[in-house]
Amino acid sequence: MKGAGDLAGLLETLCPMFVLVDEDGRITRVGPTLQKLRPGQPMAGKDFLEVFELVRPRSVTTLSGLMSLAGAKLHLKLHGTPRTALKGLIAPLPQGKGAVINLSFGISILDAVRDYALTSADFSGTDLAIELLYLVEAKSAAMEASRSLNLRLQGAMLAAKEQAFTDMLTGLKNRRALDVLLGHLVSGNAPFALMHLDLDFFKSVNDQYGHAAGDFVLQQAARIMIEETRNDDTVARIGGDEFVIIFKGMSDEVILSSIAARLIDRLQKPMQFENNTCRVSGSIGTALSTQFSSPKVAEIMNAADLALYEAKRKGRSRHCQYSALGGLCHGDATSGVASD
Repeated sequence: MKGAGDLAGLLETLCPMFVLVDEDGRITRVGPTLQKLRPGQPMAGKDFLEVFELVRPRSVTTLSGLMSLAGAKLHLKLHGTPRTALKGLIAPLPQGKGAVINLSFGISILDAVRDYALTSADFSGTDLAIELLYLVEAKSAAMEASRSLNLRLQGAMLAAKEQAFTDMLTGLKNRRALDVLLGHLVSGNAPFALMHLDLDFFKSVNDQYGHAAGDFVLQQAARIMIEETRNDDTVARIGGDEFVIIFKGMSDEVILSSIAARLIDRLQKPMQFENNTCRVSGSIGTALSTQFSSPKVAEIMNAADLALYEAKRKGRSRHCQYSALGGLCHGDATSGVASD
């Protein structure tokens, strides 16, 4: 019929998701966008309720029932998968010749655009849904970009903070990091041992073979200290050839002496740099936080320095532990500082 054809052509322009049904409830035409939801499965010629499931109202199962809902909102789903949710409005045609049912995606538009690869060409020119969708996508993209930028900024801040606490030559902690750690340990009254290590004859390596050789020796010494300590311990480079090792929870002098002996043994082995043999050794002084009734950072550092000085005074390449017994050494009444 020419009238029906004209109506269908008009609906395709204005309502690309329409359904035109005859008086028996059979689909005669559907909008191009609606048919795109089931490519290869023509809807025309099928009963309306064969293609669509009426979710609300559930009680309607016939076309006459549908006609009685003129002007009311329908909630439907397509049979088959994906079971896209739709909203609809039914308008009966004159003289009982059928009805026009105009459909839309409602809040399921995001899923529909994704599932069926729809574009703005699939919607009416006056439909703002696709523009709103673009705004949602633009907002999501902006939020993702903002989140990504924030993560990069946080990463940069963490990297800068890490760099501020790291000795760039050896990768160990630096003096600043050591001061922060010692402050936390002392304020928390946590027991620890502080080992101060100095490389003997390091200046000779620099003078004979250059700073590149000296840097190599420092890096090898750092590696040895990391390998001889626990994951929870902290190794810091606090000066040119000076290092401090913090042993959390450690107060056993026998164990500390054993660690110091291994460090000294490994450090005194020749290090080959290019065609040069570099020889250094290590002098070590150790103090325990438990040796002080109310420990202070400067006090513990000074005690370890005194023990280190005693190790050097006794010939270097050795380990001394600070003694708090009246300022005298264990087994040496004249030194007044430390014990082997």
